[in-house]
Amino acid sequence: MSHQKAITARFVRVFALAALCATTLAACSKDAANGDDSDKPEFRVALLTPGPISDKAWNGGAYEGLLSVRDSLGASISHIQTKTPADFEENFRQYGAQGYRLVIGHGFEFQVAALRVAPDYPGTIYICTSGDSTAANVSGMNFAFEEASFQAGMIAGELTQSGVIGAIGGTELPPVRASFLAFERGAKLINPSVTVLISYLGTWDDVAAGKEQALAQIARGADIVFQNSDAAGLGIFAAAREKNVLAFGANTDQNDIAPDHILGSVVIDWPKVMLTVAREVQDTAYRGTVYQFGMRRDMVNLVLNPALASRIPAELRARVDSVGVEIRAGRFRDMDDVVRAADRKTP
Repeated sequence: MSHQKAITARFVRVFALAALCATTLAACSKDAANGDDSDKPEFRVALLTPGPISDKAWNGGAYEGLLSVRDSLGASISHIQTKTPADFEENFRQYGAQGYRLVIGHGFEFQVAALRVAPDYPGTIYICTSGDSTAANVSGMNFAFEEASFQAGMIAGELTQSGVIGAIGGTELPPVRASFLAFERGAKLINPSVTVLISYLGTWDDVAAGKEQALAQIARGADIVFQNSDAAGLGIFAAAREKNVLAFGANTDQNDIAPDHILGSVVIDWPKVMLTVAREVQDTAYRGTVYQFGMRRDMVNLVLNPALASRIPAELRARVDSVGVEIRAGRFRDMDDVVRAADRKTP
């Protein structure tokens, strides 16, 4: 190699090394400015459901929300279906011992176990949906389900041909009572003489029991059935198809399960709800609180079935929409009374 070529080769190597150093320094400066996440602990989120996530309702919706937390926040997630109160506590402890940051007990019934376990795992946040218990690392998450249920009742009160409508729940929990009371009041606002049949199954999972109870209400004259009964609701929809009556879905958009019979669904926006809570737990020094999600925050809404929209008169639709405007503005005080009335009765 000539002297000139050697000098050129050395120059090229030096220039390449300088460029590499400049790139490395720029990357380091960017990490310093934006914060290097490599040392941040893994964000781990778990969900306990009292029923199967295949129910296309309460449990399935929460699981969809959990998947949104995984996809949007890069969280490591886990899910367990529990059977008994002993399972609640055992799995709360298991996730606390494994260092999960957020554990969600999906239902009013998880609160006692959360309060018992939480002091032993202060680094874990326990949140119970439909609950109002709080501690340093325990929170509740409430859904104003009664708001959209009132609107569903208005529609049922107008569309019933028999003057009898029904409501079927899994078990008689305060939030379920509140939604049924709101449904009844909405119906009677439109049709003061309407009769409302209310039944509880004592189960959330028994599809056959749901169908049997729906058939019993239909035999008593109900031609529209509002339900909040998770997997058992699939049996209620089967009865609606069999007897050619109308129904309402709950917790998720269930309109496509029986599109010729479901007028609409009272829908919780599970991805939005779960991401809101998960981001707060991830990003802040957390303190126990009770989250309130409803129509005012666009987290719970009545979603009408487009296939049956023509059955709802324009005048009624306008009145239902106007009630929605009042609720979102915080001016529809009847909802506060509904919740108070539901809370006065213990399960």
